[in-house]
Amino acid sequence: MTRIVAGSAGGRRIDVPAAGTRPTSERVREALFGRLEHYGVIADARVLDLCAGSGALGLEAASRGATDVTLVDASRRATRVCDANIRALGLRGVRSATAKVEAFLAGPAGAPVDLVMLDPPYDVDETTLAAMLAPLPRRQDPWMAPGAVVVVERSSRSPEPSWPAGLRRFSTRKYGETTLWFAEPDDGAPSNDGAAADAEPAAH
Repeated sequence: MTRIVAGSAGGRRIDVPAAGTRPTSERVREALFGRLEHYGVIADARVLDLCAGSGALGLEAASRGATDVTLVDASRRATRVCDANIRALGLRGVRSATAKVEAFLAGPAGAPVDLVMLDPPYDVDETTLAAMLAPLPRRQDPWMAPGAVVVVERSSRSPEPSWPAGLRRFSTRKYGETTLWFAEPDDGAPSNDGAAADAEPAAH
């Protein structure tokens, strides 16, 4: 069973696609959103949930106060489930898009977002993951607002993502077989995050 952990839809169940997705566990979502709320990037936020699957991450953000959430998945089966969950929960400001992450991010950004969550299948290779991340720090028609946070969920057996220029890791958290990598826009200032993987972000 997958359910929303907290917020206006807390405790409500959501559907998941029958195959091809790996919903983030409730324990990891609870820890993730506790940290994101500590960073101050949930309330009234604009959010991208990439490789959304059931939409659990984006819907959790909306339940906790995000006001504009886009759920992106390459599978039409997955986005049909996302649409059903959006309707069932009655959360406003949430929409889905059926597209590969790279193709979606190649398009217009509109208003920059405050939070990007990327939870690709664990078998996605590092080159493909790097291609997904590459458009995020673009300077023309930017995707990320100042102080934005990017979260990548990976298997704990996977290496650190290859961050593109303009994006740097500021923290990691490991929960059993899952590791969360946190990154922020890189303004070019010196960073000592190599010495402290769990350092707090400079801008939050």
